[in-house]
Amino acid sequence: MTRVSLVRHGQTDWNRDGLLQGRTDIPLNDTGREQAHETGRALRVRSFDGIYASPLARAFETAAIIAGELGLPGPVAVPGLEERGYGRAEGMNGPQIRAAFGDNRADIPEWENDETLLARVLGALSTLAAHHAGERILVVVHGGVIGAVARHLTGGERPAKGEFVGNASVHDLEVVDGELQLVTFNVALDELTELDVDVEVGAAD
Repeated sequence: MTRVSLVRHGQTDWNRDGLLQGRTDIPLNDTGREQAHETGRALRVRSFDGIYASPLARAFETAAIIAGELGLPGPVAVPGLEERGYGRAEGMNGPQIRAAFGDNRADIPEWENDETLLARVLGALSTLAAHHAGERILVVVHGGVIGAVARHLTGGERPAKGEFVGNASVHDLEVVDGELQLVTFNVALDELTELDVDVEVGAAD
């Protein structure tokens, strides 16, 4: 069985300040680097056959820190795993976005829709999974990416209302009959085990 552990990148200053980043290439801050080290240490209970990342700096640096904690070779950047493009909303907080564009995301110029995002992200993940058939890989991506993938794979059930994709959080997928499935969402770091992807979705929340 092929297993894919998705990890969100660590905190950036824009995360801290509640600003949409999207494709804007903001680096990790010191808190984000410590979060990456903490997640890497927690993931030592698992073994991985490769580590990959979005090419954006905050994801790639998170992956590099985790790789160091796990004793793995440096991560490989994979085009297609970048965060959703938020267009003209990048660099803004929620109230600023509503004031400028209203509540309809379709009215925000250059906002990347789910169809476009999922086509590139699922394509990239499926290619990586096929390359590592029967193995386990770790892929560092973004909150918007993880949320969109989870909603797609669960018919909108996850993330549940009020559920947040935290910085440096872990989420598990597996490939069943050639299709990706979400197995766990927001695995608590102190509950990580080698076999926790065998439990039902949500059991580790």
